[in-house]
Amino acid sequence: MDEAEKGNGLSPRNSRLHEIIFEAETPAGKLYDIALILCITVSVIVVMLDSVGPIRDRHGPLLYGIEWFFTLLFTAEYVIRLRCVGRPLRYATSFFGIVDLLGVIPTYLSLLVAGTHYLSAIRFLRVLRTFRVLKLSSYQDESQILWQGMKASHRRITVFLFTVLTLVVVLGSLMYVIEGAENGFTSIPRSIYWAIVTLTTVGFGDITPKSAVGQALAAVIMILGYSIIVVPAGIVSVAVADAARERRNTQTCPECSAEGHDADAVHCKYCGKRL
Repeated sequence: MDEAEKGNGLSPRNSRLHEIIFEAETPAGKLYDIALILCITVSVIVVMLDSVGPIRDRHGPLLYGIEWFFTLLFTAEYVIRLRCVGRPLRYATSFFGIVDLLGVIPTYLSLLVAGTHYLSAIRFLRVLRTFRVLKLSSYQDESQILWQGMKASHRRITVFLFTVLTLVVVLGSLMYVIEGAENGFTSIPRSIYWAIVTLTTVGFGDITPKSAVGQALAAVIMILGYSIIVVPAGIVSVAVADAARERRNTQTCPECSAEGHDADAVHCKYCGKRL
């Protein structure tokens, strides 16, 4: 057992598995990630094809068998991931840990609730972790910067969304009073739906104000929508610019599965284990 293995507390076999599965610094790690990308892509294509009626009628049993093959394969891979990290529960509750689990649950759930296996397409999110597979370090760095920027600005985004929620409730209620059921605004929730569609500049047109006062209010809401739609982009842009000033590497902690360590880090900044 070398110094790194002693430092992270894993057995030699689990340490080797962690290096292959979670890292992309070795030929074996790259090959594993390439195989994983191919399996994920094929499995998602199978789910999509199964949703097409004529194809399902002709090749349903074959598609069903292939889907179960990939489900069992990803289930085994998920269990191995849990075994080769120092803190399985922490990995299982992380973003990618949850995505890995959600990628296999729908197929098992389909045994009880028909049609839920189509939700297996969520496993395509796992491809996000494989930007490092071909040593596309620039893409990995950019994805980390974007993620760090999103995390750093989540409080401001929450305040912004709460403000928008307040606006649509107030404006929707006001439009309900102005227009009433005779013009399609049959309830406050339906009026709030109209306010959301209008404020976000989507404009389905299924409900429209008929009175002059209602149309004037609608015009104000549309202009207001254009003025506030750039706010979240500005908030995230500032946070991303701040995150871009800090260099990060692509290493994953073998103990707690944390990522985003400094480029010169030797130990995990979250749990202290050797990287």
